[in-house]
Amino acid sequence: MDHLFNHPGILAGFVVIIFFMLLLDLGVFNKKAHEVRNKEALIWSIVWISLSMVFSGVIYYLLDYPQGTTDNFTRFQAAYWIEKALSVDNLFVFVLVFKFFRIPKKYQHKVLFWGVLGALVFRALFIFAGVELIKLTYVNAPFLGLDSQGDIRQINLVLTIFGFFLILAGIKSWGSHDMEEEKDLSNNFAVKLVHKFYNVSDHFDGDKFFTVQNGIKMVTPLFVAITVIELTDLIFAVDSIPAIFAIAPDDPFILYTSNIFAILGLRSLYFLLANSMDIFSKLNYGLAVILTFIGIKMLIMPFYHFHSTLSLVIIGSVLIVSILASIICNRK
Repeated sequence: MDHLFNHPGILAGFVVIIFFMLLLDLGVFNKKAHEVRNKEALIWSIVWISLSMVFSGVIYYLLDYPQGTTDNFTRFQAAYWIEKALSVDNLFVFVLVFKFFRIPKKYQHKVLFWGVLGALVFRALFIFAGVELIKLTYVNAPFLGLDSQGDIRQINLVLTIFGFFLILAGIKSWGSHDMEEEKDLSNNFAVKLVHKFYNVSDHFDGDKFFTVQNGIKMVTPLFVAITVIELTDLIFAVDSIPAIFAIAPDDPFILYTSNIFAILGLRSLYFLLANSMDIFSKLNYGLAVILTFIGIKMLIMPFYHFHSTLSLVIIGSVLIVSILASIICNRK
């Protein structure tokens, strides 16, 4: 965690930006429940991506420019776009959740807002714990020989496990369907958990998560939906967090800030996705390639280090090709 507080000025600016934007989002533009149209979703998507790019520029100017490098800038960019790409799979699940629970479009933004806030907390725990765990799991590997400086090569047990896991996840993603039409969530663990501890109403009470019916305090379908979304995000974090560790395994500052910017743009991206599913119809193949590449990168770290610039070029190229393929196939 030391790296995080080595940049107090940038970190303070990051916190101010995030707090201000969340306050503006919930307290001004979305104070009243309403359906988010494509135009509004596109504007907010551009705003969040632009803020992310500006922040990466600040990182370059303050951390890289004086040293004559681009290391921090490219690591932020690579981690950001990895998280952004992998989050699309999560958005497909949001579509299914809202469809199953029949959540009116005007209430979906509120569910996503609080879902994203929960994700910010859980991602922070995963990242900080992961970085500390990685530091403790480097071991000497004499059987791998010596490195170019004559030192015994080291492997990291956690990164090696992550590497194999991501390769398997990539293979699974390649064979997955583009989008399920229907899915029964009644047996979902989160749904069962809510029903175990709460009385669940079948009816909405505006955009409230809790309601009272016949003197009995109950939770609404909105509460059930947000619980499913939070649990789903925890599951997807098992893929996305290990993936960004390949970019900057010892720098929680880069990992956390890039992850948060990617997560905060999910709500607007969701509303674009829900109305434009075909744009991402072939993205699962691109994600499969990215996950496999990152997994291989983790496994060969003791022998070869991919520079963050090369990683960024490969990841960006795969994303562009998969989206173009989706557009071409959709036109055909």
